[in-house]
Amino acid sequence: MWIIVLVTMVVLFLVCAYMYPPHTRGACYVFSSRGCQFEWLPPSPVRELTDNEIASRVVIRDILNTPAVRSKNSKVAFLFLTPGPLPFEKLWDKFFHGHEGRFSVYVHASRDKPVHFSRYFINREIRSEQVVWGRISMVDAERRLLANALKDPDNQHFVLLSDSFEDPGPHGNGRYSEHMLPEVELKDFRKGAQWFTMKRQHALIVMADSLYYSKFRDYCKHGVDGKNCIADEHYLPTFFHMIDPGGIANRSVTHVDWSERKWHPKSYKRSDVSYDLLKNITSVYLSEHVTSDEQRTVLMRPCLWNGIRRPCYLFARKFRLDTLDNLLNLFSNYTTL
Repeated sequence: MWIIVLVTMVVLFLVCAYMYPPHTRGACYVFSSRGCQFEWLPPSPVRELTDNEIASRVVIRDILNTPAVRSKNSKVAFLFLTPGPLPFEKLWDKFFHGHEGRFSVYVHASRDKPVHFSRYFINREIRSEQVVWGRISMVDAERRLLANALKDPDNQHFVLLSDSFEDPGPHGNGRYSEHMLPEVELKDFRKGAQWFTMKRQHALIVMADSLYYSKFRDYCKHGVDGKNCIADEHYLPTFFHMIDPGGIANRSVTHVDWSERKWHPKSYKRSDVSYDLLKNITSVYLSEHVTSDEQRTVLMRPCLWNGIRRPCYLFARKFRLDTLDNLLNLFSNYTTL
């Protein structure tokens, strides 16, 4: 009987050890468990940060952890990046009218000094320099606009007018260069449109950054590794994915129609502009991105604000100049509905 009891206990012990594998080094020496052969191995060594990375992360951490200064007169700064005159200035005049004191305007005219028709734009130009599409000069202009807007402490939000996704295709991660290592890894490389909205803390971080900016200035450009990297589509999406992934929406607030699958989005012409078009744009609740690889994967993401589903888009592009009159009429009618 004692032998039977002993054998039974040993069998039960072995069955339990098999069903509930031990997770300590000593236990794994005794039992050959399917679940613990690797669990005592030391973790992979973490890469040692460079001095510049440590300094950068300390500054970014302190900015993010510092409570935002509340202004009694919070404003939204609208940043206009343009080569010259603003063709839709009359439309913006209607948009701003009645909200005086709630916004500010900054214009970066890289080629010609514009002649303004709206009082909201007069004397709002900042010092500007030449901007070339697809080059780091586009990012420089964005930073120049942010710097000027940050001088006003009442500016709490910033909107650039003229999204972040992981895209495994040639026009996404295919633009990555290993010259960006060790600070920027392929797994963190992101793509998005240059049009953005951001809070004041994030604008301050952009101004404080020199480490990651220099990586994109030097290695995200035409010809590096035989690729065509466009800095303004990758710098900010990658930067914020790395330093504050939980603080970004990972989507654009500017509607763009890429249905034609060309290098540039569709340009709406006069006959396209209608009440139905505006209603459709303002009724989109899912942000869509199509990857640039052969699979053409469609990535869909709900548009949330404080956890509540909201329409995705506040703005839209591209509209040809001949659409202005129709847009003015629709804006007047739409705001009265």
